[in-house]
Amino acid sequence: MKHYTPDNFQLTQSIGFHLNKARNSLLMDMDSALRSLDINAQQMGILLSLTRGMASTPFEISKLLGIDSGLMTRMLDKLEEKGLLERSRSIDDRRVVNLTLTNKGKHVAEEIPTIAPE
Repeated sequence: MKHYTPDNFQLTQSIGFHLNKARNSLLMDMDSALRSLDINAQQMGILLSLTRGMASTPFEISKLLGIDSGLMTRMLDKLEEKGLLERSRSIDDRRVVNLTLTNKGKHVAEEIPTIAPE
């Protein structure tokens, strides 16, 4: 059954519009809450994915978080600049890049659960 038709569809009244608006609001709140850790909500997802063993490569994190490869590269660059993670080539397959948290990255990841639930 179709909920929308060409006659009754209004962008600002659609479920997708409101879901996107709620997502943006949540990300803004998370960004604000995480400011003391010098990370944002998307970077939080990367750090938690690594620390909890859910992913270990940019490709795996991209799939898990639904982030395109271009944005993923930029976010990893920022996290690496901040000293939170390191990239290394796989010994078995040089095309694969493995990600590991630095000690600083582990510390930041440990602090996230004390901030994010609020």
